[in-house]
This record gives sequence, C-alpha cells and structure tokens, in this order.
Amino acid sequence: MKAKKVLAGFALIGAMALTVTGCAGGGGSNAGGGGGDGVITVGFAQTGSESGWRSANTESIKEAFSEANGFNLIFNAADNKPEAQIAAVRSFINQGVDAIVLAPIVTDGWDDVLQEAKDANIPVILEDRTVSASEDLYASWIGLDFKQEGETAGKWVADNFGSTPTNLVVLEGTTGSSAATDRAAGFDSAIAGTDIKVLDSQTGNFTRADGKTVMEGFLQKYGSQINVLFAHNDDMGLGALEAIKAAGLKPGTDIKIVTIDAVKDGMTALADGEFNYIVECNPLLGEKTAEVVKKVLAGESVDKKYIVEDQAFDQEQAKKVLDSRPY
Repeated sequence: MKAKKVLAGFALIGAMALTVTGCAGGGGSNAGGGGGDGVITVGFAQTGSESGWRSANTESIKEAFSEANGFNLIFNAADNKPEAQIAAVRSFINQGVDAIVLAPIVTDGWDDVLQEAKDANIPVILEDRTVSASEDLYASWIGLDFKQEGETAGKWVADNFGSTPTNLVVLEGTTGSSAATDRAAGFDSAIAGTDIKVLDSQTGNFTRADGKTVMEGFLQKYGSQINVLFAHNDDMGLGALEAIKAAGLKPGTDIKIVTIDAVKDGMTALADGEFNYIVECNPLLGEKTAEVVKKVLAGESVDKKYIVEDQAFDQEQAKKVLDSRPY
C-alpha cells in the first residue's frame, strides 16, 4: 500500500475536474491511497452504462470490491467517451490509489496513461475488454473470448442458413472496441464460404436506442430482403426488435435474430421466440478481478489473462434457465 501525501493537491484538482463517485468505502480516510488499516483503494474506470450487460458488470465489480471485502472502490463511468476515461485513470493516479481496474472503451490510445500508472507504481488490471498497448503496461486481463463468441454465433447462422441464399445485416458494437472488432472477425470467419450475403453492417454503439435507429435504416433500405440480423449484443438486438415490429414484420420469424450477451431481457426475447439464438458473454467478472488485484498487490504471480467461459442458448434452453439467471 502507498500513501502519496505529496499528491494530495493533485487529488483535489482531479476531484474538481472530474466527477468520481466513491463506492463501498465511501471515500473515507483511505481514499487517495492505501491506509494503515489494510484497506485497498481501487479506482475502477468503467465504459459507461450503455446496456443491461454493462449494468450487471458494474454491480459485479461493486459487490466484489466492497468494504466488507477490504476495499475502498472509487468508481467512474465515462459515458463511452475515451477521452473521459483516460482522464479518469489520470485522476486515479493523482489520487494515489493502490490499483486501477480498467474496462477500456476502445483498444487504442492507452500507451501514455498506462505508462504514467507504471511510473507511479500503480498496477493496472484490465477487465472485460483489451488494449493494444504493450503487455508490460498492465498486470493482467480478466475477460471473455470475444472472437470465439462471434464464431459461435456465426456457426449457428452458417449451420442453419449457409446452404441457401441468405441476406444478413449486422449491428456492430462500439467502433474500435475489442469486443466489436473480435466478434466481427469471429463471425465473418464462421460464415465464410457459405451462401450468406452481408447486405450492410453499421455500429449501434452497444445501445438499444442506436440499435433501433440503425435497424430502421436497414429496413427502409432493404425491407423484406433481410433474412437474418446479427447484433453484437442483446440491447442492440432488442432495439432492432422494436423496429422490426414497427415495420409490420415478426421478429424471430420474418427476420431471424442472433445476438451476444444473454442478459435477462435478451433471454426473455429468446424464450418468447422473438430472438433465435444467443451466445453468452458473462458479465460477472468482479470476484475474479478482485482476486487478481489482491494477488498483484501482495506480490504474487498472476496469469497475463484469465478467460471466463461462455455458453450459448436456443429457445428451449433459454426457457429452462431463464428463471435461474442472475442477470
């Protein structure tokens, strides 16, 4: 643990320049650095609150990094603005936190601030998404295999529609994010060589509102030519579902819908037959992330990456597990 009294002035400036909400520890006497009572102060830079998945992920982190578990969590959600997220990480550095947990909005642009954290001897643990920066600038990454998620979704589409001419549209996640890039690569590799034609592919920014807007544009342009929709997350698929209904079409029947996440609303749509297939992306990464943070600060060796396994569901499988899903 490190007490950085010389940075107290910077902490005040950072607090004025950036709204950072303290959770669990409540910004008490140990905020801005580890105190002598064993409390670990961690800054968590979240992407935002763009989806049901993200909300579940945030709650998982807050629960794992609770006061009862020995943490003081300083939380910031950047509203999907990379520059705001970089500013949050710099604020954590200035406050002298013990460790930083980062769910990077985009892959690129992290080299400088991660180097600043390293120079300040503050370990950074990546959560959910990855970065393109050198691996020596962060201690570990805990997340999902986004490419495999895309491959699993693409294989289902290829198995069910690949032998007949099929028109498909894609709702992409946030441009430049590892989740969007890797899911697209995995999906494209799985449908390669089939009779599936991608009519259009645009970003819906992982949000329900943008998913609806982009799908409305697809329907205006292509209408009933669209056979299948692949959405990089449930929320965009749910927005598209609304647009499909408004156009007088039946989601899950007139247009098949394949998504990734498996949050409650998405699984409900699948159980109701309005979605056709969902690949899980488990948001409950908090417990593992907290475990890795403690090990890093204790000087113990950790793996460079930890991948949480995902499942996949069709309608009947969704019906069986819907009531027991924790998110």
